[in-house]
Amino acid sequence: MPATSDIGDRHDLDALLRRFYGAAFADPLIGPFFTETAGTDLEAHLPDIGDFWERALFRTAAYGRDAFGPHAALHAARPLTAAHFGRWVQLWHASVDGLHRGPRAERAKAQGERIALAMLRRLAGPGEPLGGTGGGFVPLAALELRSTTGAKKPPEGR
Repeated sequence: MPATSDIGDRHDLDALLRRFYGAAFADPLIGPFFTETAGTDLEAHLPDIGDFWERALFRTAAYGRDAFGPHAALHAARPLTAAHFGRWVQLWHASVDGLHRGPRAERAKAQGERIALAMLRRLAGPGEPLGGTGGGFVPLAALELRSTTGAKKPPEGR
């Protein structure tokens, strides 16, 4: 059944996050960051990440935590690359597209791309190339996903 409704409330957001993290934990490229490196307890993590996304999409939740700190700690233990962030973006887009259509769904995907790129830039440090040797720039992964789902591609040069 195709997705027809937009992300409407926290309940929708929680279902989306469960779908996404189910895919992310099982993914051979990024799953080990959650399961082995960080040892993420999904049930403990979901309320905080739900607050983060609720604030980003609805401006209703209080989120006062440091979103970068845990990623910096992961990066120190096991380097995060453009390929990892690109895969995160692909899974995020697929999860959103599998459940929702509409302005908030599009905003969630765009925000996910911005967050991934900002994290990658901060982790790489000033003046460092973002692509590395085996991955590609984060938005390219999103463009590849969009082209396979039939969504409109952004203009060249992005």
